[in-house]
Amino acid sequence: MALSCGVAVVLFALGCILIARIFLVLGRNGAPKVGRRGSASVLVVLGSGGHTTEILRLMESLSASYVPRHYVIANTDKMSEEKVRILEASRTKGNTDPQHTIHRIPRSREVCQSWTSSVVTTVYSLLYSVPLVFQLKPDMVLCNGPGTCVPLCVSALLLGILGMKKVLIIYVESICRVETLSLSGKILYNLSDYFFVQWSVLQKKYPKAIYLGRLV
Repeated sequence: MALSCGVAVVLFALGCILIARIFLVLGRNGAPKVGRRGSASVLVVLGSGGHTTEILRLMESLSASYVPRHYVIANTDKMSEEKVRILEASRTKGNTDPQHTIHRIPRSREVCQSWTSSVVTTVYSLLYSVPLVFQLKPDMVLCNGPGTCVPLCVSALLLGILGMKKVLIIYVESICRVETLSLSGKILYNLSDYFFVQWSVLQKKYPKAIYLGRLV
């Protein structure tokens, strides 16, 4: 297991470095600014099932100033897109201007998928995530634990590393995580700008985490 984890980390790092070098060259031409005064664009990562339900509840509480809203869904997720459309339809009644976009990328890790194969699928997902994030250039990324959020957050970090744009990464651990962080949470704990947990037990174990009680 330790060997598999080590190989996973090395391969993932090599993939990030390779992509960073490619986009360093592509990014030298500059990029247009995104958003407008008084607004903030947000990239929202949807998982499936409970993850989608929780993150959309959070989205309901965001003000109208968060535009545009870019939703990213795993390509094997068959239900989240319809839930997004229902939410957005209720938010934009009478407004003909599109306020959101929906994008799909390969899922980085399936439930019970082996560590070794997860490396391959995560790097594959990263290859789709980097161009998407570099195109959208959101002001912030909001996620709550699906594996798909890891390559998207890494892509957002690359924007800052390359000096193209600082993207705020906000991670909200799922309500079902009471005593231990999810795998995505463990990876992004030290990479996110704000890391929220919904149980005080987790805040005691992970002092960087912000505990505000139940958020969803």
